[in-house]
Amino acid sequence: MKVPRAALLALLLAAALTTAAPAEHAVAYRYTVLGYVTDADGHALPGVRVELSRAKTGFSYLGETGADGFYVIVARLGDESAGETLSLRAGSQALALTARFDPADHTTERGTRVDFTARRPLESPTLFAGTLKRFLAQ
Repeated sequence: MKVPRAALLALLLAAALTTAAPAEHAVAYRYTVLGYVTDADGHALPGVRVELSRAKTGFSYLGETGADGFYVIVARLGDESAGETLSLRAGSQALALTARFDPADHTTERGTRVDFTARRPLESPTLFAGTLKRFLAQ
């Protein structure tokens, strides 16, 4: 599922402003995978299809890189999905991921950053929060 930047921002802001009972757009129901796709020289590759698949259900979420090679995929994963195996593919490269988050934490955004380079995909979970913050500030 490709989520335009403005739609993702609206979704995240709505979640932050919601104080009622948990809803489908709340932190506890989403897992975000984001990153960059670049060539061997480090240049952005726009228009690359990126797909995140759940091993448990087979359901896929689609994204596409923008002009800067950046992609964002927001998947619906609840608390019960902690530890679930996910598959991420960009072009001919693929990477198996584990959905790592604390199911008791309903305030911290859940997700990871994966960059696809000409050599291999690289997951950097510690870069996730900063990358998401910069993305939302645009």
